[in-house]
Amino acid sequence: MTRLQAVTEPGVLNLRVGETVEVLSEAEIMATLDERGELDELPFMPEMLAFCGKRLTVHKVAYKLCDTISRSGMRRMERAVHLTGARCDGSAHGGCQTACLMYWKESWLKRVDPGSPEPEPAKEPEGLAKGRALLPILEVASRREPGEDGEERYSCQATELLRAAPTCLPLKDFGQYVTDVKTGNASVFFTLRALLVGLFNRYQERSRRFLPSWLQIRGGLKWGFVKGRLTGATPSMTLDLQPGELVRIKSKEEILKTLNQDLLNRGMGFEEEMSRYCGKTARVLSRVDRCLDEKTGRMLTMKSSCIILEDIVCAGAYSVSCPRQFLPFWREIWLERVHEPA
Repeated sequence: MTRLQAVTEPGVLNLRVGETVEVLSEAEIMATLDERGELDELPFMPEMLAFCGKRLTVHKVAYKLCDTISRSGMRRMERAVHLTGARCDGSAHGGCQTACLMYWKESWLKRVDPGSPEPEPAKEPEGLAKGRALLPILEVASRREPGEDGEERYSCQATELLRAAPTCLPLKDFGQYVTDVKTGNASVFFTLRALLVGLFNRYQERSRRFLPSWLQIRGGLKWGFVKGRLTGATPSMTLDLQPGELVRIKSKEEILKTLNQDLLNRGMGFEEEMSRYCGKTARVLSRVDRCLDEKTGRMLTMKSSCIILEDIVCAGAYSVSCPRQFLPFWREIWLERVHEPA
């Protein structure tokens, strides 16, 4: 009996969550990039070179993403995945601490048997520093033209996502929900709930525009029902939390008392997705005081540090199962220290 093999295009792996892949060598990846160090308008960043030749598992299939630049909704990405543990360390982008999950085109990966032995590291030609051939191109591509004041501006995958994912993915495109389940991005229950939340939010948006207040559900708020209470300055609190400390996220009611009408506390937003974690305990992963503005590429320096918590991510439950899994920033006033036994 002859087994028929499916014929696929080069660089098309149709990966699923949990599969093991190996990142191609620097030379192989370089052959896929244009003169700007991009493939299909998606930059290959200097921080990604450290993963060349390594084996990782597929964390999420990144076929869609939420637009955090122009707020146009969901957008479609072609042939890309997120890999477990492959977050950007910001080392080539001014020390940005956002720690985004990086996008990996399937053309930069190859599927491998998780039980197969790893290959011997390729030997570099004598006198050739690792990454020297590709690194200069990527370093140049990681900068934009300086601002009018001469301020340095950066370019990264997050700042270029509208080019890399130019097509909008409407809520009514039900194929995306099938893909969420088939790829392993989300369970049937999670996907169905995310769809229902999306439909509810769409209704709420229309009700705010066209219905009188007495016909609106809870004032037309999005699911999660987060509404700031303050009209003036917002309060602050300093706990001097350090990595490894255990904290509890305050109740939603307590946090709402610290937000203005735009859901901001001293410029930092609190979103509906974050309210899912209210009351939970977690450890401090890091303190954050620098992050890139995705719209402009400017490096933003915070007047007071924010906190990133271990295993607390934006899971996409209220944003149509978006797989980006941001690490939310938490103000210390939204947290309380949990004292552990000695």
